[in-house]
Amino acid sequence: MATIQTLLSLAVCLFAGLMMTRALKRLHLPDVTAYLIAGVCIGTYCIGRFVIGGFSFGFNDQIAPVGSFTIISDIALGFIAFDIGNEFRLSDLKHTGKKATVIGIVQAVVATLVVDAVLVGLHFLLIAATGTDYLPIPACIILGAIASATAPAATLMVVRQYKAKGPLTDLLLPIVALDDAVGLILFAVSMGVAKALHGGALSITSILVEPLLEIVLSLLLGAVLGFVLSFVEKAFHSNSNRLTLMITFVFLTVALAMLHFEVGGIHIGFSSLLTCMMLGTIFCNVCKTSEEMMERTEKWTKPLFVLFFVISGASLDLTVFKKPVFILIGVIYILARSVGKILGAFSSAKAMKCDRNTVNYLGITLLPQAGVALGMVSTVAADSVFGGSDIGSTVRFVILFGVLIYEIFGPMMTKWALTKAGDITEKPEGKTARVLDPHHRKKETKV
Repeated sequence: MATIQTLLSLAVCLFAGLMMTRALKRLHLPDVTAYLIAGVCIGTYCIGRFVIGGFSFGFNDQIAPVGSFTIISDIALGFIAFDIGNEFRLSDLKHTGKKATVIGIVQAVVATLVVDAVLVGLHFLLIAATGTDYLPIPACIILGAIASATAPAATLMVVRQYKAKGPLTDLLLPIVALDDAVGLILFAVSMGVAKALHGGALSITSILVEPLLEIVLSLLLGAVLGFVLSFVEKAFHSNSNRLTLMITFVFLTVALAMLHFEVGGIHIGFSSLLTCMMLGTIFCNVCKTSEEMMERTEKWTKPLFVLFFVISGASLDLTVFKKPVFILIGVIYILARSVGKILGAFSSAKAMKCDRNTVNYLGITLLPQAGVALGMVSTVAADSVFGGSDIGSTVRFVILFGVLIYEIFGPMMTKWALTKAGDITEKPEGKTARVLDPHHRKKETKV
């Protein structure tokens, strides 16, 4: 029964995602948005509530909990990070490396500072207006750090779907990749400060040593596996075998990145996104046939990404709309983060003398937020200080609300910005021979 339900849920995911792209076709929405909406429709709060013959044709907390499909999300994010590593080819970084590094750091830091400032101000306003501390200052500090994170998955899918190409896209993907490393550092520092404000003590180990170790070890592990992949790949001459080998190494990298252990009281862990990104970076710079192989991987991973985004939509918590005061905090968080991202990207891109379109529209493409932010929320929930407190609950509620809004509207904004910048040209992509056949088009016109 469990196996049947699992396969049924996966089939429903794929079918719902594909059908939603058809239903929303006339609205010209990115496929990512359609997948997320499909996920909400088959989630626990909609179709998933209904059980027929002991089976759920969606996600149901008792029969088919969405949390049991996290392995798909982990693998999909691994392939997304691996694909983003392709953007770090040395030949391209000679032109964009310095700009991407500066902009990636500045936009993340500015977003954190703006959200911190706005939410701390809101903290005092809410106390003055209601007499209740709905938004403790430690929660403000943590939310500010999480605001730095950008969702690489949604951004990459929009770029892929519309074959975006141009100066803005060349900068965007390296910035999104770098954003993960910067976000980890900001989050670790902010967690340490928040704990100190909550009555604890500042720990240099948790603020600096552990996050830096996580970044360095993740990059080192990814680099080693990247060189091994490039070496082993030479033993195969069939493209299908090479593709299988690449998939094997992404699976292996995701698995190894999940390892956690302690050495001398210091927690050692890895970032799956950084590790897989470095795997892709080394492979694309060392292997001579990497470009062709990356194109083949893109075709293989499409169904996996459909599953990932539909499941992400199904996991969105709609109960966030039950508490008006937290909706207010969530809306202000979204506005403050958006201003911080756009302002940081605008000012740093202008300082780096980027072209006008990049300066004007880069910040908008950095608005989507999901996987990394939710990972940070999980860290807060598992923390011994904040896990069971009001601070942990506030952070979770606000970020879930933000992710719900950003994931639905973020891809649309990214598409709009890339189109305005000239990196997307509206033309049919990936049409089948049936659709392109003139005789078929005449039939459709008559109907």
